[in-house]
Amino acid sequence: MTGLRAGVNRRRLLAGSLLAGMFAAAPGRHPAAAVPWRNWSGGLSCQPAGRFSPATVAELQEFLAASRGEVRPVGAGHSFSPLVPTDGHIVVLDQLSGMLEHDAQNLRATFAAGTRLGDMGAPLQQAGQAMLNLPDIDRQTLAGATATATHGTGISFTCLSGFVTSLQLVSADGELHNASAEHNRDLFDAARVSLGALGVVTRMTLQNRTPYRLKARNWVQPIEEVLEGFDESAARHRHFEMFPLTHSDYALTLAIDETDEPVNNPPPSAEEEAAFAQAMAAWAAMPPKDRKPHIDGLAQQIEPTEAVDTSFKILTNIRNGRFNEMEYSVPLEAGAPCLREILRTVIDKEVDVVFPLEYRYVRRDDTWLSMSSGDEDHAAISIHRTAGADYRPYFELIEPIFWKYGGRPHWGKVHSLDARALRALYPRFADFQALRADMDPAGRMLNAHLRKVLL
Repeated sequence: MTGLRAGVNRRRLLAGSLLAGMFAAAPGRHPAAAVPWRNWSGGLSCQPAGRFSPATVAELQEFLAASRGEVRPVGAGHSFSPLVPTDGHIVVLDQLSGMLEHDAQNLRATFAAGTRLGDMGAPLQQAGQAMLNLPDIDRQTLAGATATATHGTGISFTCLSGFVTSLQLVSADGELHNASAEHNRDLFDAARVSLGALGVVTRMTLQNRTPYRLKARNWVQPIEEVLEGFDESAARHRHFEMFPLTHSDYALTLAIDETDEPVNNPPPSAEEEAAFAQAMAAWAAMPPKDRKPHIDGLAQQIEPTEAVDTSFKILTNIRNGRFNEMEYSVPLEAGAPCLREILRTVIDKEVDVVFPLEYRYVRRDDTWLSMSSGDEDHAAISIHRTAGADYRPYFELIEPIFWKYGGRPHWGKVHSLDARALRALYPRFADFQALRADMDPAGRMLNAHLRKVLL
């Protein structure tokens, strides 16, 4: 531990740099010949019969009406569950992108479904708007993020799907459908989190607000101290979460609040990144049973950091370090016990993982299938494994702990549940199944994974 501390003393290790380091991409009018598809982490792949990248909604309608067989829409490939793999056709939404219109009076904006989240902030800013919340990774498409109930952080904020006020989709037969809270309400509540099983979403209108700046503060604190005051901290801060370090008593803690302070968001220096790389290499080289005193000693030396910037630049990040992830939500009262059991299991079973966990709160919503749909708020807990490592032993060890606490899986993350188990977790699950069967009686929008989780 002496050598590790000496290296850190020579090069400061800052909380914000450490967190960033731990989570360190040809359209055509006509269907293209088959080329392999692979997701962002590299863990999923398929050889589809063909790809189609529509430039207009009319082209998409024509393709779906004229084609036969299985079809799966593709966004950015950021899901770790096999929502896309198919030997049928994949529909690539890259050309259906950008802001289509905005409503200055009601602070709403409509985007084409293939728009990347990271490309929405600037045009919204120019239109005098900003998104209410965003998830961490900015490369997801709007359609993909909402289809899987992707969420950010904050007890006052639903998942991204909860901000949708209306949407348009093309069903498997090429028919165009529009839905909102006032029109086609069942379709609206189902299609906001649809897994791409109802059709291809082409556009969405979001409720926004006026632009704002955020101040992010990162620091290290004992896990138990954070958990004991988590409810109070979650209520006090606009966003509050922690990243418990495995084989350690400490967590990286993040609080984000609105501010009028000037922008001050410098990138990590090369020196800080080198210190992080040294620390991670030292952890990984140790047997898991020997890590705790070393990691705890290092954690006590990590200095707090602050950053101020436009909201979307604080809320989202570019994550170049690829990984696979499992995430479940549990009722708030089960969050702390579930997290404690996971951390204890990692230590007791000497799991060789250096990636931190993630722990945060998400507000309830009225969609049919989001992780937090229903009448109670949820705590979301994530575990990760670097993309080059076999995640299965670790995830298979931890997943039953989530089940024990009534967990619901994130649709875009690794999980093993089937329709029978999922039906017990979602009061509107049978309604979704019935609507899906009505929208797509031939099951064209289903692949093997969706048949497992929905039929």
